[in-house]
Amino acid sequence: MGNIYTICEWIMRFSVTNLLWVLFNIPLIFIGLSILFMNSIQDAIILIPFLLLCFPFCLFPATSAMFALVRDWIIDQEKSSIIGSYWIYYRDNYKQSMQAGWIFGLIWIVWAVDYYYFQKENTVLMFAFLIMGLILYVFTLLFFSVIVHYDLGWKTLLKKAFILTVGSPALFFSIMIVTGIILLVSIQTLPIIIPFFTGSLIAFITFSSFYRLFLRVKEEGK
Repeated sequence: MGNIYTICEWIMRFSVTNLLWVLFNIPLIFIGLSILFMNSIQDAIILIPFLLLCFPFCLFPATSAMFALVRDWIIDQEKSSIIGSYWIYYRDNYKQSMQAGWIFGLIWIVWAVDYYYFQKENTVLMFAFLIMGLILYVFTLLFFSVIVHYDLGWKTLLKKAFILTVGSPALFFSIMIVTGIILLVSIQTLPIIIPFFTGSLIAFITFSSFYRLFLRVKEEGK
C-alpha cells in the first residue's frame, strides 16, 4: 500500500504541475493550434508575431516555475501546496524569465528561418542547422535548470548553461536522448499524455541530470 501511495503521489505531482504549465500557456497553445489548422499561409504569417510574443511573456515564466517545482522534489524541499508554490515561483521569477525569453526567442527565430531556408537550398547546411537546433534545445533546457538553482543575473546564467551544454557530453546526450524519446512517444504514440505529463517529465529528467552533475562537481571540489 505504501508503494501504491507513493506512485499515486508522483503521478499527481507530475500531472498537476503539467496542467498548471498548460494553463499558463493557453495563449501560446491557442495561437499555435490556430496556425496549424489554417488553410492560408498568409493568415498564418499574420499570427506568427503574436506567437513569438508569447515566448517571453508566457512560455519562459511558466516553464521556469515548472522547473522550480521539480527542483523542490529532487532536493527534498517540496512545499505543501503545488498550486501555491507554482504561483509564487511564477510571480517571483517573472521578470528574469521574461528577459531571458526575449533572448531565446530571437535565437530560435533566427535558427528556424535559417533552417527553413537551407532545407530547400542546401542539404549540408540543413543538417548543420539541425545539429545546431539540437544543441540549442539542450541549451534551453539547461538554462531553465540553472535559472531556478542559482541566484544570479541572466547573463551569468546564460554562460553557465552554455558551459554545461558544450562542456559535458554525457549530460548533453543524456538529456537530448531521454527527453527526445519522451517527445517522440508523446507526439507520435501517446498524444493524450502531452497535457498531463510531457512537460513535467522533461523538466524532471533535465534537472535531475543537471543536479547529479552539480553534486559530483561539488564533491570533487572539496
